[in-house]
Amino acid sequence: QVQLVESGGGLVQPGGSLRLSCAASGSIFSINAAGWYRQAPGKERELVARITSTNSINYKDSVKGRFTISRDNPKNTVYLQMNSLKPDDAAVYYCNAAIATLARRYVAMDYWGKGTLVTVSS
Repeated sequence: QVQLVESGGGLVQPGGSLRLSCAASGSIFSINAAGWYRQAPGKERELVARITSTNSINYKDSVKGRFTISRDNPKNTVYLQMNSLKPDDAAVYYCNAAIATLARRYVAMDYWGKGTLVTVSS
């Protein structure tokens, strides 16, 4: 079984920074693409940033230049550094990853974390 656990959310003032972490655990063979999504109240879940196994990266336009996604493969962890936060960035942030397990090494399944809340307010 594979689990994704996010951490690092919290309350921050506009202009502040947070660093989110997503740690994968379990019988992991490989992590392919991984991404951060967010969902604000009354809105649909949206992709914020995504990183592939070859470190190809894409960002939602509104976070370009402010957010940075990265991964630490030996630690099975994906990060999202968020700078210059705005009230519009407030949401529950979810980690998503395509993971192949030791039992099924050539079939990557989609996994989600339970989310971490980011509040941007003065």
